[in-house]
Amino acid sequence: MNKAQFIAALAPHFNGSKKEAAHAVDIVFDTIVRNMSAGNDVMINDFGKFKKVDRKARMGRNPFTGETIKIKASKKARFLPAKALKEVIAGDRKLGPAPKPEVKAAPKAAAKPAAKKAAKKAPAKKKAAAKKKVAKKAPAKRKPAKKVAKKKK
Repeated sequence: MNKAQFIAALAPHFNGSKKEAAHAVDIVFDTIVRNMSAGNDVMINDFGKFKKVDRKARMGRNPFTGETIKIKASKKARFLPAKALKEVIAGDRKLGPAPKPEVKAAPKAAAKPAAKKAAKKAPAKKKAAAKKKVAKKAPAKRKPAKKVAKKKK
Protein backbone atom coordinates (compact mmCIF):
# COMPACT_ATOMS: atom_id res chain seq x y z
CA MET A 1 0.00 0.00 0.00
CA ASN A 2 1.43 3.35 -0.98
CA LYS A 3 0.60 6.76 0.47
CA ALA A 4 -2.19 7.51 -2.06
CA GLN A 5 -3.87 4.16 -1.35
CA PHE A 6 -3.50 4.78 2.38
CA ILE A 7 -5.20 8.17 2.03
CA ALA A 8 -7.98 6.64 -0.07
CA ALA A 9 -8.56 4.02 2.65
CA LEU A 10 -8.81 6.75 5.31
CA ALA A 11 -11.04 9.10 3.27
CA PRO A 12 -14.37 7.49 4.37
CA HIS A 13 -13.44 8.32 7.97
CA PHE A 14 -13.16 11.98 6.95
CA ASN A 15 -16.62 12.19 5.31
CA GLY A 16 -15.15 11.12 1.96
CA SER A 17 -12.68 14.02 1.85
CA LYS A 18 -9.33 12.85 0.49
CA LYS A 19 -7.95 16.33 1.14
CA GLU A 20 -8.66 16.11 4.88
CA ALA A 21 -7.34 12.53 5.04
CA ALA A 22 -4.15 13.57 3.24
CA HIS A 23 -3.71 16.47 5.65
CA ALA A 24 -4.09 14.13 8.65
CA VAL A 25 -1.58 11.64 7.21
CA ASP A 26 0.91 14.42 6.50
CA ILE A 27 0.58 15.74 10.06
CA VAL A 28 1.18 12.28 11.58
CA PHE A 29 4.23 11.57 9.42
CA ASP A 30 5.64 15.05 9.98
CA THR A 31 5.25 14.70 13.76
CA ILE A 32 7.03 11.34 13.75
CA VAL A 33 9.90 12.66 11.60
CA ARG A 34 10.35 15.83 13.67
CA ASN A 35 10.46 13.92 16.96
CA MET A 36 12.88 11.31 15.60
CA SER A 37 15.21 13.98 14.20
CA ALA A 38 15.25 15.63 17.64
CA GLY A 39 16.36 12.31 19.14
CA ASN A 40 13.01 11.46 20.77
CA ASP A 41 11.45 8.02 20.46
CA VAL A 42 7.88 7.81 19.14
CA MET A 43 6.00 4.91 20.70
CA ILE A 44 2.51 3.96 19.52
CA ASN A 45 0.85 1.36 21.75
CA ASP A 46 0.12 -2.01 20.12
CA PHE A 47 1.93 -0.85 16.95
CA GLY A 48 5.58 -0.12 17.62
CA LYS A 49 8.38 2.29 18.38
CA PHE A 50 10.20 4.60 15.98
CA LYS A 51 13.62 5.68 17.13
CA LYS A 52 16.86 7.25 15.97
CA VAL A 53 19.92 5.03 16.25
CA ASP A 54 23.56 6.13 16.19
CA ARG A 55 25.82 3.65 14.41
CA LYS A 56 29.50 3.70 15.25
CA ALA A 57 32.31 3.79 12.69
CA ARG A 58 33.46 0.31 11.79
CA MET A 59 35.59 -1.70 9.41
CA GLY A 60 33.91 -3.41 6.47
CA ARG A 61 34.90 -5.29 3.34
CA ASN A 62 34.39 -4.32 -0.30
CA PRO A 63 32.58 -7.34 -1.81
CA PHE A 64 34.07 -6.80 -5.31
CA THR A 65 37.73 -6.51 -4.38
CA GLY A 66 37.81 -8.05 -0.91
CA GLU A 67 39.63 -4.93 0.31
CA THR A 68 39.05 -3.78 3.90
CA ILE A 69 37.40 -0.33 4.10
CA LYS A 70 36.39 2.03 6.87
CA ILE A 71 32.64 2.78 7.20
CA LYS A 72 31.77 6.17 8.69
CA ALA A 73 29.56 6.66 11.73
CA SER A 74 25.92 7.34 10.79
CA LYS A 75 22.44 7.90 12.19
CA LYS A 76 19.60 5.61 11.09
CA ALA A 77 15.88 5.33 11.70
CA ARG A 78 14.71 2.12 13.29
CA PHE A 79 11.24 0.69 13.82
CA LEU A 80 10.69 -1.87 16.55
CA PRO A 81 7.30 -3.60 16.25
CA ALA A 82 5.24 -4.00 19.40
CA LYS A 83 4.35 -7.43 20.78
CA ALA A 84 0.72 -7.07 19.66
CA LEU A 85 1.77 -6.30 16.06
CA LYS A 86 4.16 -9.27 16.01
CA GLU A 87 1.36 -11.57 17.23
CA VAL A 88 -1.03 -10.35 14.52
CA ILE A 89 1.58 -10.80 11.78
CA ALA A 90 2.47 -14.29 13.03
CA GLY A 91 -1.21 -15.27 13.12
CA ASP A 92 -1.25 -15.89 16.87
CA ARG A 93 -3.73 -13.08 17.47
CA LYS A 94 -6.74 -12.09 15.37
CA LEU A 95 -7.66 -8.53 14.55
CA GLY A 96 -11.04 -7.24 15.58
CA PRO A 97 -13.40 -5.74 13.01
CA ALA A 98 -12.10 -2.67 11.21
CA PRO A 99 -13.48 0.62 12.50
CA LYS A 100 -16.32 1.84 10.32
CA PRO A 101 -16.66 5.49 9.31
CA GLU A 102 -19.32 7.47 11.11
CA VAL A 103 -22.46 7.92 9.06
CA LYS A 104 -23.84 11.40 9.48
CA ALA A 105 -27.43 12.18 8.54
CA ALA A 106 -27.71 14.50 5.55
CA PRO A 107 -29.45 17.83 6.20
CA LYS A 108 -33.07 18.08 5.01
CA ALA A 109 -32.21 20.85 2.54
CA ALA A 110 -29.79 18.51 0.76
CA ALA A 111 -32.42 15.75 0.50
CA LYS A 112 -34.82 17.84 -1.62
CA PRO A 113 -32.39 18.47 -4.51
CA ALA A 114 -31.59 14.77 -4.57
CA ALA A 115 -35.29 14.01 -5.08
CA LYS A 116 -35.43 16.46 -7.99
CA LYS A 117 -32.40 14.80 -9.58
CA ALA A 118 -34.04 11.39 -9.25
CA ALA A 119 -37.20 12.73 -10.92
CA LYS A 120 -35.13 14.08 -13.81
CA LYS A 121 -33.34 10.75 -14.25
CA ALA A 122 -36.58 8.71 -14.42
CA PRO A 123 -37.46 9.69 -18.05
CA ALA A 124 -33.97 8.67 -19.15
CA LYS A 125 -34.69 5.12 -17.97
CA LYS A 126 -37.86 5.00 -20.11
CA LYS A 127 -35.86 5.98 -23.19
CA ALA A 128 -33.32 3.25 -22.50
CA ALA A 129 -36.15 0.72 -22.07
CA ALA A 130 -37.65 1.82 -25.41
CA LYS A 131 -34.32 1.23 -27.12
CA LYS A 132 -34.12 -2.25 -25.60
CA LYS A 133 -37.59 -3.12 -26.99
CA VAL A 134 -36.44 -2.20 -30.48
CA ALA A 135 -33.44 -4.47 -30.11
CA LYS A 136 -35.66 -7.38 -29.00
CA LYS A 137 -37.80 -7.22 -32.15
CA ALA A 138 -34.94 -8.31 -34.40
CA PRO A 139 -33.03 -11.11 -32.67
CA ALA A 140 -30.01 -12.52 -34.42
CA LYS A 141 -30.44 -16.00 -35.93
CA ARG A 142 -27.97 -18.74 -35.06
CA LYS A 143 -26.82 -21.49 -37.35
CA PRO A 144 -26.77 -25.02 -35.92
CA ALA A 145 -23.33 -26.28 -34.95
CA LYS A 146 -21.72 -28.78 -37.34
CA LYS A 147 -20.73 -32.15 -36.01
CA VAL A 148 -17.23 -33.31 -36.80
CA ALA A 149 -16.66 -37.04 -37.22
CA LYS A 150 -13.68 -38.48 -35.37
CA LYS A 151 -11.11 -40.44 -37.38
CA LYS A 152 -10.32 -43.97 -36.29
CA LYS A 153 -6.71 -45.12 -36.20
